[in-house]
Amino acid sequence: MKIIECVPNFSEGVNSKTFEAIKNAVASVENVKLLSLEPDKDYNRVVVTLVGNEVGIVNGAVAASKAAAKYIDMRNHKGEHPRLGAIDVVPFIPVKNVTTEECVLLAEKYGERISKELNVPVYLYESAARKSGRNNLSDIRKGEYEGLQEKLKDPEWYPDFGTNQFNPQLGAVVTGSRFFLIAYNVNLKSTDVKFAKEIAEILRESGRPKRDANGTAIKIDGKTIKEPGRLKCFKGMGVSLEKYNLTQVSINLTNYNITPMHVAFEEVKKEAVRLGIEVAGSEIVGLVPLEAVLQSGKFYAEGKSLSEEKLVNLAVEKLGFSSLNPFHPQEKIIDYMI
Repeated sequence: MKIIECVPNFSEGVNSKTFEAIKNAVASVENVKLLSLEPDKDYNRVVVTLVGNEVGIVNGAVAASKAAAKYIDMRNHKGEHPRLGAIDVVPFIPVKNVTTEECVLLAEKYGERISKELNVPVYLYESAARKSGRNNLSDIRKGEYEGLQEKLKDPEWYPDFGTNQFNPQLGAVVTGSRFFLIAYNVNLKSTDVKFAKEIAEILRESGRPKRDANGTAIKIDGKTIKEPGRLKCFKGMGVSLEKYNLTQVSINLTNYNITPMHVAFEEVKKEAVRLGIEVAGSEIVGLVPLEAVLQSGKFYAEGKSLSEEKLVNLAVEKLGFSSLNPFHPQEKIIDYMI
């Protein structure tokens, strides 16, 4: 059996009616299962995780998207997380007996359908990208929802599916296929977001603007020169987490085999010490592969031979996964839920 994961991110972090509508919509579709639905009030965003076969996963993603679209209006949306639309991003991820190329075709099927059924522009990204400059989600999101109406007037930014007509309620959708992304946040014991932003800029692969002695960004031919960041496959930004009186280095690890969670965590700790602040654990948004957790468990085991359960528990302890909310492996590790 082919198993595909889909992780739609919707721009709503509070309204329980939206969440129930999404759950009910997915429950009505065959060959797909809802594994998790995790809202965040500060981000004003909900991360939904679905798994299914090649037919069920597309039908489930379409059903969830249409349900969310009934309740979300981007004209009223504000939140800490960057977003382009109500149905912000819908990636399809190979899990078992399926290739990235097959997931690209599924993303295309989804994109074509949702563009017609909701009259919304759709962009393809990552492995599904058809145009240069659209591989990276952050590039597509530049200007966010507020700049989308003008962006759609530029022929360079005509959508891959649908028309360039602006949909004021829904904005635009981004879909594609990628490797398993871990949404991973490291908490800082500070309410000043400047520290989180500085750490993110130093560590993220895209780096930060190179500055002169006066602190002014250096530009050549109008383009800002960047200093590369320290970690590969690490996308990061600093955000406030007001409900806990903390800030976070909000991270997307796009390939945990290149930059594992423990490497990201320890590097954030190192920079936090330099800045005179403390790290207060970390959290996983959505689900995580068992392999990624075991990598960190083995790192902290320091060569000791431990059982799978003990390695998982060690990773949970050392990375502080339960610092904000209890981390239950049976509910957060995808391998245990399929």
